[in-house]
Amino acid sequence: MHLGSIYLIVQDFNKSIQFYEKLLEMPVSAQNMQRFAQFEFEGNNISIMNGYFDAMNPNLTVCKGEYIEEFDNLVAMAEAENTHKFVLNFWAENLEKERERIVQLGISDKLAKIKYVNNVKPYYYFQFTDPDGNIIEITGQYSPKKGEFDE
Repeated sequence: MHLGSIYLIVQDFNKSIQFYEKLLEMPVSAQNMQRFAQFEFEGNNISIMNGYFDAMNPNLTVCKGEYIEEFDNLVAMAEAENTHKFVLNFWAENLEKERERIVQLGISDKLAKIKYVNNVKPYYYFQFTDPDGNIIEITGQYSPKKGEFDE
């Protein structure tokens, strides 16, 4: 088995494309009308799917086989409450520099400060959300300031 793509069903297709182009520092790699866009990088593929395209353009999409509401109702998926059970995790060589880049981009109004957890070894990260409220976590090398994580 091989991973083909991770794709997010979104409410605002163009806003999501702009968000991920800025975050990933690359343009969309391929796009199918206003329905689907993908970003291919380092052997990975993250895609954006417009949850409204098929319903708004029934003449452009042919669907055959059993319709299952839970799997096939893209509008309902796009409009569903985000339960935050999915996290996109990325790493950067310099965590502090990457967080500052995200701040400068102004792409999210929900942005955490750098955090720390240790269960096997120290792990530094920060989180923010995309336009649909999906959590994005960035981890990487970080040298805490003296006393930063002291209790």
